[in-house]
Amino acid sequence: MVLFELISYDVLRVIWWLLLGVLLIAFALTDGFDMGVGALLPFIGKTDLERRVIINTVGPVWEGNQVWFILGGGAIFAAWPPLYAVSFSGFYLAMFVVLAALIVRPVAFKYRSKRESVRWRNSWDWALFAGGAVPALIFGVAVGNVLQGVPFELTPDLFSRYEGSYYGKFFGLLNPFALLVGLFSVSMLLTHGAAWLSLKTEGVIADRARAVGAITGMLTMGGYALAGLWLAVGIDGYAFAGEVVRDGPSNPLYSEVVRTGSWLSAYSDRPWIILAPILAFLGMAMAVRGLRNGQEVGTLLWSKLGIFGAISSVGLTMFPFILPSSLDPTSSLTVWDSSSSHRTLFIMLVSTAIFLPLILMYTAWVYKVLWGKVTEDDVTGNSHSVY
Repeated sequence: MVLFELISYDVLRVIWWLLLGVLLIAFALTDGFDMGVGALLPFIGKTDLERRVIINTVGPVWEGNQVWFILGGGAIFAAWPPLYAVSFSGFYLAMFVVLAALIVRPVAFKYRSKRESVRWRNSWDWALFAGGAVPALIFGVAVGNVLQGVPFELTPDLFSRYEGSYYGKFFGLLNPFALLVGLFSVSMLLTHGAAWLSLKTEGVIADRARAVGAITGMLTMGGYALAGLWLAVGIDGYAFAGEVVRDGPSNPLYSEVVRTGSWLSAYSDRPWIILAPILAFLGMAMAVRGLRNGQEVGTLLWSKLGIFGAISSVGLTMFPFILPSSLDPTSSLTVWDSSSSHRTLFIMLVSTAIFLPLILMYTAWVYKVLWGKVTEDDVTGNSHSVY
């Protein structure tokens, strides 16, 4: 109880905003290369054996990596209930498409090599492509729409009243800026997947992955720069109009929010956040350099740094906004007014302090055990026990 009283409500809100970012970034860093490998599969692997080698680079780890996605969704549900309610219902069809792609992926892993039929295996290879490319695209599109503001309105009793074009209309989400962010997301994870294949394979597979990854890495940097320029000149930001109560009740309607000139005004208010885009460009540039020079471990680490910087830049630029409303800015959800109760956040923090280190230690142990390259001899010598 003493510790509970020492950690104030506003501090817990910031901690859980940070933890949500940690979970989402961990998902991108781990399952991101799984999705990238899946999306690259039909293009990097030219023969059935090459494709089996590629699949088995992620076969032992993809299920564990996907846990971060579940943890992220659970954190949103428990720590940020209004965000969960509005976003999951508003983006319902988009979420359905993502889940359908993620459901197809494990089926493809399990069934792909069960029959010798070329048509059968090619079909599952394209299913793995969809299981990687579709979620990467939709996640990016969702971020693009969040940056623009989403059309929802909260009634006085905090129920959402949906109007406008985005909610309930999947194709309304596919606006030009959101598609740009979606394509950036795809190219970023393709680069990450190529870095993973560079580490885990050898010979012609690794060479092809490096060649493709160097191109997608350049596209990633270009897309990131273009999206930043678009944010600066073409998209309004959000800001509080008056004094903000940081430890008050979770009711967005208690504060007044207005549209501002640009999200990038955050960089004049908090200059230190410029580190995030610097890390994004540095990490991706060094990953491209590593791919071209045939480096392995360093390339993957640089790729992870680039992803960390890119995702962090979105959260830091928007802070304290989590889900702004383009229809009614006052309904926008922020760190200060859309969380669970003080006690709930504290209990969750204690649980996280116990279990998150265990998850990290187990994950590190798994990667240590599975360290090393996957070769064609590994697949042919264990044909009935590998994917």
